[in-house]
Amino acid sequence: MRGPRVRPIVIAAGGTGGHFFPAEALAAALQARGERVVLMTDARSAANKSNIFAAGEIHVVPGAGIAGRNWRRAAAGAGAIARGVLVARRILSRLSPAVVIGFGGYPAVAPMLAARSLRRRPVLILHDQNAVLGKANRLLARISDRIALSFPASPGLPAGTLTGNPVRPAIAARSQAPYLPPGDKINILVLGGSLGAAAFATLIPEAIALLPPALRGRIALTMQCPSQVIETARAALAASNAASNLAPFFEDVATLMADAHLVIARSGGSTVAELAVIGRPAILIPLRINDDQRANADALASAGGALCFEQTEGAAALARKTETLLADPAKLSEMARAAGAMGIADAAEKLADLVQSAMVMA
Repeated sequence: MRGPRVRPIVIAAGGTGGHFFPAEALAAALQARGERVVLMTDARSAANKSNIFAAGEIHVVPGAGIAGRNWRRAAAGAGAIARGVLVARRILSRLSPAVVIGFGGYPAVAPMLAARSLRRRPVLILHDQNAVLGKANRLLARISDRIALSFPASPGLPAGTLTGNPVRPAIAARSQAPYLPPGDKINILVLGGSLGAAAFATLIPEAIALLPPALRGRIALTMQCPSQVIETARAALAASNAASNLAPFFEDVATLMADAHLVIARSGGSTVAELAVIGRPAILIPLRINDDQRANADALASAGGALCFEQTEGAAALARKTETLLADPAKLSEMARAAGAMGIADAAEKLADLVQSAMVMA
């Protein structure tokens, strides 16, 4: 293995796990190739204990979202981004990176804008995890030299290179794990994501309680649930005699997903990528405030790997959809195969190839 390059690769990522997990996967792939990787992130993600970034440089840059707020907060967010650009520019001037790759969201805006203004400008790469560009990425796409896509090009995406969405190594290791339809026991995994789990704490127990008792008795439910509502959800599930395992966060999602007969989840880019890599049938409930989640859900559903459900339809409709699916093992197996056909398990390596090929331009 060759030694690190003099000019590093800067990864700009932060915010939710949907942006941060793919960045970690890329960093691991680049480090394995001997590259020097530097992380520029926000305060929230900097607090995460990332083993991948722990051995390298981490720089915290100010930044905030500016959409969907009143004008005072929008102005404050714009001011934070402006301060972030100044901070990021000082850091990048010292680092003189060959490539800056942004993983979307507002934590990537300041580093990417700052990199664009450098006299010795690095190559700018934007990776998007979703089937449509979010607000921040629509801005960043205009200044990027290359764009890496997680979904095949569509009217909602610019022209770019299809790399897929990098998933955590544990997920990639379970790529195309054989799907066994449910027998006497039915494993249901519920993942709410960082923004959407609280609503599930009410919706899912209500839906489970409406299932026929014989079916309910076969279900082993594993559900992500925020700590502030976890006891309420536990009590509701216990009242319906449903076997459950609830926690705010699960370390080994790869094993839980591989063992699941059905996944009920939000449809963030990372969740959809993980479902596709492992190949598991899902009921996807997009977060209503995110157009990208709806586009992601539609993409997997169009391929036959998932069913879409609107949260506003309520618990009774979710119970009916769940009961219908669980009564059709052949349908579940076909959905698993269809989801798996969309999976790109080596997305981190494909993205690392793109980054390294861009370095000759620097």
